[in-house]
Amino acid sequence: MLIAAAPRAPLGRGPARLARPRSLAALALVLAAATVLAGCAAPRPLPTPTPTPTETVGPTGDGVLRVGTLFPMNGDVAFIGPGLVAGVELAVRDVNAAGGVLGQPVEVLHRNSGAATEQRLEAAFADLVERGVDVVIGPATSALAERLVPLAAEAGVTVISPAATYPTVRAATPPGVFFRTIPAYDRQGAAIVEAVAADGAQSVALITTGDALGFSVELAVRAALDQAGLRLTAIEQLDAATNPARLAFSVAGGEPDAIILATGAALADQNARVLAALIERGVEPSALWLTAQNLADYSAALGAGALEGANGVLEGAVVSDELLARLRLSDPALRTARFAPEAYDALVLAALAATIAGDDGGPSIARALADAAGLGIPCASYGECLAVLETEPAIDYEGLSGPLTLDEAGDVVDGTLGLYRYTADNRAERVGEVTLGRQ
Repeated sequence: MLIAAAPRAPLGRGPARLARPRSLAALALVLAAATVLAGCAAPRPLPTPTPTPTETVGPTGDGVLRVGTLFPMNGDVAFIGPGLVAGVELAVRDVNAAGGVLGQPVEVLHRNSGAATEQRLEAAFADLVERGVDVVIGPATSALAERLVPLAAEAGVTVISPAATYPTVRAATPPGVFFRTIPAYDRQGAAIVEAVAADGAQSVALITTGDALGFSVELAVRAALDQAGLRLTAIEQLDAATNPARLAFSVAGGEPDAIILATGAALADQNARVLAALIERGVEPSALWLTAQNLADYSAALGAGALEGANGVLEGAVVSDELLARLRLSDPALRTARFAPEAYDALVLAALAATIAGDDGGPSIARALADAAGLGIPCASYGECLAVLETEPAIDYEGLSGPLTLDEAGDVVDGTLGLYRYTADNRAERVGEVTLGRQ
């Protein structure tokens, strides 16, 4: 752009004087030229924030979703193995009846995880990897899950457990490897706090164990108490050497509105002694809340009616007669189907995640699992969710086990726990549900 230069003022004519009108015009012309030149200059770039790098996952699947299961067929929890297998097989039938995943039928391979005292798990997983599985559903125990996840991370296999509840698995897991379709154990303490707060309680006492599991429950309870505005009157740790009478004296002395007993099944005798001591101290059974690890049959350990009205929570969805009949198509001799709904939902979630990702590889499924159970349009089956995805960008799978919204750690944050109440014979009966709220 060419700009005409303004005439220069004459030099050396004495002191400066006020400009004449002609001089003002010249000055205006100079200023105008400077403005035009400024307009012609290239604009200075504005600072922009540096984008946060995000990990990209390329397709790793081969077009066929292969799922392996690792469920116990021997050992102390072998009684739940057949129901878990039946739950996965029923889900495979339903998914394949709806067209499969990415146009291909889902394949499933079952292997025995064995017991925590054995070394079957590692060999079984290696066999599944050799056969090209993308996802493993299982194991059923937290001890085995902690052993499996490092191997799965190295192999690029996604793990979804329908029954491993310990939060310690979360701490031992690399991000994006381990997921579950059942609430973690520490969520039970938080759910109890929310329930007693809704009933008007103002204070809570906690009895737990002095290990990593107990500490995780304590953290969850403290956070829930802060959120609800409740007071923690006491926190006591129970072990084999604890004097139950002294513990009960300390806890009852704070006069809490509710007492949470979050101790392990290994302390069964101590659990019964502590409950008896609390009741002897005048604690009303209705103020007692037990968790899954000690929601036991106390008919032989306590006097008749001692626990009548006491409360408890337990993970695991109810298996309806209709669902049990469908599960028995896989195993006519099936007697119990605990955690079968959670196993069913694990397979469906994996299938939906592969569909959303457009890839059946384990890493792609891991990235899309939260989207399959996210905040989109609710859908209650694989076929229904596929129909929703034809017109909507997001879905929210709500399965046989209830709402399944997952957080960044792969844990269920929206769901339910069974609510139990003790009868006069000191046995717990299911009376309803406790809803898990978001923390």
